[in-house]
Amino acid sequence: MSISARGRVGVWLAGLVACAIVVARSDYGADLAAFLPSSPSPVQRFLVGELREGVASRLALIGIEGAAETVLAGASRAMLERLRGDEAFAYATNGAGDSLRADGRFLLRNRYLLSPDVAPERFSVAGIRAGLERQLDLLGSPAGMLVGDLIARDPTGEMLGLADRLQGAGHGPDKREGVWFSADGRRALLVAQTRAPGFDIDAQERALGRIRAAFADAARESGATAAKLVVTGPGVFAVESRAGIKRDALRFSLLGTVLVAGILLLVYRSLPVLGLTLVPVASGALAGIAAVSLAFGSVHGVTIGFGATLIGESVDYAIYLFTNTAPGSRPQAALQRIWPTLRLGMLTSAFGFGAMLFSGFPGLAQLGLFSIAGLVVAVYVTRWVLPGLVPRDYHVRVVAGLGPALVRLLAAARRLRPAVGLLAVAAVALLALKGPTVWDDELSSLSPVPLSVQRLDQQMRADLGAPDIGPMVIVSGRTQQEALEAAEQVGAALAALQGRGVLEGYDSPAFYLPSEAAQRRRQQAIPPAPALRANLAQAAAGLPFRAGTFAPFLEDAQAAAAQAPVTDRDLAGTGIALKLQALLGQRGGAWHATLPLRGVRDADAVREALAAFGDSAVLLDMKRELDGLYHGYRLRALGFALLGALAIAVLLGLALRSARRSADVLAPLVAAVLVTAALLVAVGTRLNIFHLVALLLVVGVGSNYTLFFERGSPGAADPGRTATSVLFCNLATVAGFGVLGFASTPVLGAIGTTVAIGALLSLAFAVVLAAAPVQARATAG
Repeated sequence: MSISARGRVGVWLAGLVACAIVVARSDYGADLAAFLPSSPSPVQRFLVGELREGVASRLALIGIEGAAETVLAGASRAMLERLRGDEAFAYATNGAGDSLRADGRFLLRNRYLLSPDVAPERFSVAGIRAGLERQLDLLGSPAGMLVGDLIARDPTGEMLGLADRLQGAGHGPDKREGVWFSADGRRALLVAQTRAPGFDIDAQERALGRIRAAFADAARESGATAAKLVVTGPGVFAVESRAGIKRDALRFSLLGTVLVAGILLLVYRSLPVLGLTLVPVASGALAGIAAVSLAFGSVHGVTIGFGATLIGESVDYAIYLFTNTAPGSRPQAALQRIWPTLRLGMLTSAFGFGAMLFSGFPGLAQLGLFSIAGLVVAVYVTRWVLPGLVPRDYHVRVVAGLGPALVRLLAAARRLRPAVGLLAVAAVALLALKGPTVWDDELSSLSPVPLSVQRLDQQMRADLGAPDIGPMVIVSGRTQQEALEAAEQVGAALAALQGRGVLEGYDSPAFYLPSEAAQRRRQQAIPPAPALRANLAQAAAGLPFRAGTFAPFLEDAQAAAAQAPVTDRDLAGTGIALKLQALLGQRGGAWHATLPLRGVRDADAVREALAAFGDSAVLLDMKRELDGLYHGYRLRALGFALLGALAIAVLLGLALRSARRSADVLAPLVAAVLVTAALLVAVGTRLNIFHLVALLLVVGVGSNYTLFFERGSPGAADPGRTATSVLFCNLATVAGFGVLGFASTPVLGAIGTTVAIGALLSLAFAVVLAAAPVQARATAG
């Protein structure tokens, strides 16, 4: 080994150590929002922020099933007791009376500041008289017990009005044995809110572990040993998805390595050389992870799983080197012949992966950087390090007769050119016939959560009476108070629309926490004690109430007139706080209030009413907005993919210096992309952004085959070695990507399947359309 070779090995080893240090210190996560588009507008940023850290992301929906109702109810109570004592949870409830007492006490104590009906006329003689008569009528109804307990403190009926308003038009969960149950009575239900935001998956995982531990203890205590726990919610999905990503990353990377190693062992029949072949792969993987960690601050689990793609492609470089090293020659001589083609193939692949950097998806950008850094390092390790490590006088013993057989196949394959043309035309026709339906622009299609789990979540939400995600109004303000005041103003307009039948109803954070200005107006509406006492006496005249019955009312009213305004801190420990947090939050330095709408019959009328508020009030449908956001980024990614393909074409044109030769290289790739897309669509797959990126990778990967067939290995004595090297490279690539097709993680599954099919077709079409120079050299030989 020469000194210069030793120096290169030393630099390589030093680089590996540096990368290993970075990798060891890196943070690894699986935040699913990494595969949501970056958000360009404030409203879209708010929506994505809600998905990552809003109160909805902190909710865990808990079910206990598999036992009798009484047993399930006992387990529910025992489990709730444990969750309430756990600091990981800000709130937990199962609908039991004691779990709602905090809400009742809060509403009763602050009813005059919270009730929107509080106005001067409410405390007039006529107003008090109407309230008393209304409550007398209710005494004979099912609500009579509640009215009887409250009438002395609340003759105007503020508590009943608040209860009606807070319940809205929806319905709560069924109650059996005093706790929440599903409609069929088979599942006891609880809701818990974690203190940690949804994007903190480590904290969500710990919380899920505590939920399971609380269930285990509660089941033992209540004798519900046969009961089963089910938990859903965004945090649970994030935890289980991360676990799935880790399983996929480990399982399929190992499987891909084993398959590729098996192919290489079949080719080389030497364990040491097999190990050397994987040197560029390992070097590229370390460099890729280190580059992502340094650029992004953390490494996504999917990025690790994507390492199988490096196994499938970067191993090609060593295969080209070893297979083209003829008996009696040195690897350096083979590298001199194939290096221009090898380098150009690496560049086309890097250009293909480069489109991922501009996809608008942080997760895909990580995959792009990982792949580019890995391929660059892998090809240069092959160029400068690997030749010095190869045993002296080693050469690949190609299976007898394989090379000549492949050359004969190349000669015969030219006759299939019309068939490839027909396939490409048929693919274009099918894609044109399908039109826009080829693309799946629903963001839910990217979810790694199994459909069965999604259906369970929908069922539990329906049982809990949670409203479906639909149209909503978003209002903004610089401060919390500005947002609440804006919500009250918009709410007045929505109430008018509700009166006209434009919508069935709406919710608002101002229902749970009125602005301080609104609370002060309500305090000012309460008359001084003498005036209120006189009005009460006149209003109660002739009604069946004893003297002094309403002394608590007089005391409460005067206390309310003097109390400090209610703030969000006063709601701590109540279910009302949970509702408020779901509708009021701070994002990007501004406060946003969400007003969900029910039963919208005329969206245009709503927009027309909101026009008076300018940009401070926006009507949107969350699902439609997110799907539209994804659609926009899919179009953006398509544009960058086309630019990437154009960059590859320009690169090939500059390198080959011939439009005809460039066309020979590109034709098989274009045909492979079209036929791959058509095959996926034909079997019922709707393409998403991951398939789009994968199709561009087909161009990058497949260009290696077309380049070697079009350019060959100049000066090679045996053209059959070129064909053999390309064949084994293709097998390794198809194996490396193909195993990913079985992954449950959508990004890995879509990219793996698409690239495996596309790489196979790229080789087949390259044989038919771009193998003339190899055939010519074989004939000349």
